[in-house]
Amino acid sequence: MAKSKSAYSTPSKLGKIDTHIIVVWVDNEASVLSRVVGLFSGRGYNIESLAVAEVDQKNNLSRITIVTTGTPQVIEQIVLQLKKLVPVHKVGNFKREDKKIIFKEMALLKIVANSSKIKKALNTCKKYNPVILDKTNKSAVIQITALRREIDIVTKSLKPFGLVSASRTGAVAMTRGAEIFN
Repeated sequence: MAKSKSAYSTPSKLGKIDTHIIVVWVDNEASVLSRVVGLFSGRGYNIESLAVAEVDQKNNLSRITIVTTGTPQVIEQIVLQLKKLVPVHKVGNFKREDKKIIFKEMALLKIVANSSKIKKALNTCKKYNPVILDKTNKSAVIQITALRREIDIVTKSLKPFGLVSASRTGAVAMTRGAEIFN
């Protein structure tokens, strides 16, 4: 069966599809996340990744980081519609390729194997500064931080070494240097 696509994600003569990181600062209150996600689902926009957490306890603000794809017109519509939501304070929109943005995802990877395979698994993760969160004679939980495509490659590479479970955060992003876009 063919995978159905949203009309909103079909490239047009007016623009090609790009991946964007949309950062939304909202009031930290019940149902805000569902309203933001509802804006996407109600219009057929896809969310590739979603991360949310409170970032300012004093002002009761949460930061939602959404990775989505679309033509420039679709992304512009998403941003405009997000700005109209009552609990939204600010919306940032960045292209994935923007060199001014740090864009990462965290993964927890569980390996169940003998010590030799666990050692090989750790070696496979070496490039991503792995942190061992739990280790026994027969298992290890490894934390890595990398780009999504790099985590995809690592998880595929770890399968022969006993990868039994992977948990991922979704993307988070921040501007480089002294430029501030809270």
